[in-house]
Amino acid sequence: MKISHYLELGDHVTGGIRESVVHQRKILDRLEIPYTTEPTLEADLLHCNLMGPRSVWYAARARSRGIPVLAHAHVTAEDFGDSFRFTNALAKPLKPYLERAYGLADALVCPSQYNQNLIQTYTDTPTTVVSNGVDRQKLEGFRDLETQYRERYDLEPPVVFLVGHVIKRKGLETFVELARRLPEFDFAWFGPLDRSLKGRETTRLIETAPDNCTFTGYVEDIRGAYAAGDVFCFPTHEENEGIALLEAMAAGKPVLVRDIETFAWLEDGQDCLKVDADDDETALEEFVDALEALEDPALRNRLGSNAAQRSEAFSLETVANQYRRLYEELI
Repeated sequence: MKISHYLELGDHVTGGIRESVVHQRKILDRLEIPYTTEPTLEADLLHCNLMGPRSVWYAARARSRGIPVLAHAHVTAEDFGDSFRFTNALAKPLKPYLERAYGLADALVCPSQYNQNLIQTYTDTPTTVVSNGVDRQKLEGFRDLETQYRERYDLEPPVVFLVGHVIKRKGLETFVELARRLPEFDFAWFGPLDRSLKGRETTRLIETAPDNCTFTGYVEDIRGAYAAGDVFCFPTHEENEGIALLEAMAAGKPVLVRDIETFAWLEDGQDCLKVDADDDETALEEFVDALEALEDPALRNRLGSNAAQRSEAFSLETVANQYRRLYEELI
């Protein structure tokens, strides 16, 4: 078995998609499955992680030659908006393009049940839910960085934090407003800023954030974020899964999320706290109340411990077995 494991625009793609691809290639190494990162029609299976024009071209030709095509449904029109400059304008024509692109695959991998439900409105192509997974080895030794990263960004516990690209869709407005309403907390968003790629509203929110709200920019060792943070606050409005959320849980951090369909698998009060997503102002008040409750170290410890235990179901070992079965079925 040889896999063509392809990420179009691989030198430019960052964030969750790149991290998922890194996980997949670690899994292929672990399973001792030979693969190339180039698109080729000489493999037993073409696995595309981003269905851009080149991937579509290769997928169509692979199908014509009887080579099975597996595509990842990382991208949807729904989660494309409120991300970077011009993405709102592109979100509408993106759906018909993705309907055709995903329709070229023999099978689709969906990172969550929510994503699967969404993708089934795009195409009749068979779908399988396989988590992006969490790489526990990546986090090893993170606690040793606590003092270094708190001193670097002048953070005092309890620190409310988030990890990932700073984009509006992930709840930037809520994050900044929470910092404004809770001056007794330090807030830190660890992740690339890329201001040239942001829209005016995103740039304005970053530039007018209160002094207790820090945007670190790119962090060379992301373990430092999980070391410095105490409460993972993820007010995202739309998410296909959320690798950073899984990493925070694996690190034993209590998580606070907006109650959206993506996070239906999380149990409020057991392995997280959830905030009603229906009304923005109500949600903001509930976020404030939840963070004030999380000043209690006992509550943070209980939720963090339960989150760590829950995250074990998303280990790369578990995900690897799912990929092996999927590859064997397709080939």
